[in-house]
Amino acid sequence: MILISACLLGHRTRYDGGSNNMALLMEQGNQTQFIAFCPEVMGGLLTPRPAAEITSGSGNDVLNGQSTVLDKNGRDVTAFFICGAEKSAQLADKYKITAAILKQRSPSCGSLKIYDGTFSHQTKPGMGVTAAMLHKLSIPLYSEEDLTPELLRLISHD
Repeated sequence: MILISACLLGHRTRYDGGSNNMALLMEQGNQTQFIAFCPEVMGGLLTPRPAAEITSGSGNDVLNGQSTVLDKNGRDVTAFFICGAEKSAQLADKYKITAAILKQRSPSCGSLKIYDGTFSHQTKPGMGVTAAMLHKLSIPLYSEEDLTPELLRLISHD
């Protein structure tokens, strides 16, 4: 089973109420066991909602209590992000997840880069909160930006 950021499968879970449809995943969905999830929604945030970014560091720092997640209005939404990461870890355990395909740059799902906390669309290296949690569980993480049909077939058969 593969965890996939719900927005990549057409679910309208993005902060702005939209999605990030990825044709490759939507086409392959019938052939592969996908579990769509949105840690921000699972953590209790509504859709739409103000954009949020990690203020400093990365998801590991948030999990370790060394950083926070603030929304664009300055509201501390850290607890929602941690709750969503914990629920994602529970899903991973329950369904014996073998890989996760995550939305790059997200403060939850970014696996290699996230927005830098300034709401200026600038990125920095690092993982989002949920990506960091799944990484600690040794679940292989993939970005939609690097996904090819061959890679999808490979990770679907693990």
